[in-house]
Amino acid sequence: MQEIIRKLDEMRAGARLGGGERRIAAQHEKGKLSARERIQVLLDEGSFEEWDMFVEHRCGDFGMAENRIPGDGVVTGYGTINGRLVFVFSQDFTVFGGSLSEAHAEKICKIMDKALQVGAPVIGINDSGGARIQEGVASLAGYAEVFQRNVLASGAVPQISMIMGPCAGGAVYSPAMTDFIFMVKDSAYMFVTGPDVVKTVTHEEVTHEELGGAVTHTTKSGVADLAFENDIEALLELRRFVDFLPASNREPAPFRPTEDPADRQEPSLDTLVPPDPQKPYDMKELITKVLDEGDFFELQPAHAGNILIGLGRMEGHTVGIVANQPMVLAGCLDIASSIKAARFVRFCDCFNIPIVTFVDVPGFLPGTAQEYGGIIKHGAKLLFAFAEATVPKVTVITRKAYGGAYDVMSSKHIRGDVNYAWPTAEIAVMGPKGAVEIIFRADAGDEAKIEARTEEYRRKFANPFVAASRGFIDDVIMPRSTRRRICRALAMLRDKELENPWKKHDNLPL
Repeated sequence: MQEIIRKLDEMRAGARLGGGERRIAAQHEKGKLSARERIQVLLDEGSFEEWDMFVEHRCGDFGMAENRIPGDGVVTGYGTINGRLVFVFSQDFTVFGGSLSEAHAEKICKIMDKALQVGAPVIGINDSGGARIQEGVASLAGYAEVFQRNVLASGAVPQISMIMGPCAGGAVYSPAMTDFIFMVKDSAYMFVTGPDVVKTVTHEEVTHEELGGAVTHTTKSGVADLAFENDIEALLELRRFVDFLPASNREPAPFRPTEDPADRQEPSLDTLVPPDPQKPYDMKELITKVLDEGDFFELQPAHAGNILIGLGRMEGHTVGIVANQPMVLAGCLDIASSIKAARFVRFCDCFNIPIVTFVDVPGFLPGTAQEYGGIIKHGAKLLFAFAEATVPKVTVITRKAYGGAYDVMSSKHIRGDVNYAWPTAEIAVMGPKGAVEIIFRADAGDEAKIEARTEEYRRKFANPFVAASRGFIDDVIMPRSTRRRICRALAMLRDKELENPWKKHDNLPL
């Protein structure tokens, strides 16, 4: 018996070494942790239960029969984050460059299947050279098996991809179908075709980092949600992020008791909106001042900055935040911001996370670039997402809410549950000056008349009271009391029940 135990210990030790000490050292030299070290940082100490440690590939071609390493390039299993169950896979670049084989894919699929059965998040740590070429179509079939599970798990359990190394070719489509993608600067990259292929086909000279690095995908493409400086920061922030999420669509998000009073007043908010309607202010100040302890986990902060999205808590319960940002493009909605916010709203709705919307929107961004790019269809995505959502929805209009953009931003007309406005709110088809120039086009040359008409329009329409008189606004509230009013509304809505008509699925304007 002792001999068997000794042999098992030796086999486990060999499997834990992956591609060997020399390759692990090479990872460290690049500033990267090994696959197992990443899991140790991510999960609670001692909680990881590994599966399929001894699985090996089944390829006999190109000399692979003599080159088998236990685990086959991916570490899989489950453990806890702050005591809550998660399933995880971590690709091991020291074993065949982390390339995906048939067996490698089977290991990932096994934990995804189980996560779906028990209702727990799936976290994928990607660090892979792509499909294992020696296995040909078998490795491609493995990718497709993973893709199918990504689709089945979508909206059922949270799926998070952490890109900590290369992720290229077909490999990018699994992260693309997960709920969130985080990346590590300077070591992670994602692209469908690499720089060499790009150079051959289009004659463009581009580096890995420029083509698909963390900065590129969190600023230009919007593919990734956040970029971190190194492996440790990325994994610790991932721990923090998971704490906001429910385990599945069948469970509520975790409650975190807070000493921050629900009725806390914020007198500074009374002067947040400047007297000059053309002057911007930072909407993030409002968000941090109403959330529990100012804790706001912002997503995609460097992409489409004219809209803010992220998670926070109110009275200990997770909420999703969507807010126009007057500091960028005056808070206009455009293609990028509509897509960014629509996907987040749909995520919140999938997982029963209430949505709090702060509105200061002068309209949709005009111009040929937007129209040719499909702003009509992309803007409709955000409208569709808000209108479809059945979770509690609380909206606060702080200043401008003009035109169709007013309707889109979780208005009462698309089933906003509680809609508030500050006294500074202006709810109208368009701004006073533009409206007057259209209505009184005949007076265009008379500045004094136009100014008088503009003031008359502002007095009649550029305020929240016309909307309030029709019940489109539930109350006009003092800015200082915003936290108290939102907390009360969310508490009232906690047991809300609303169902959409039965359908196989909707037809979102993609």
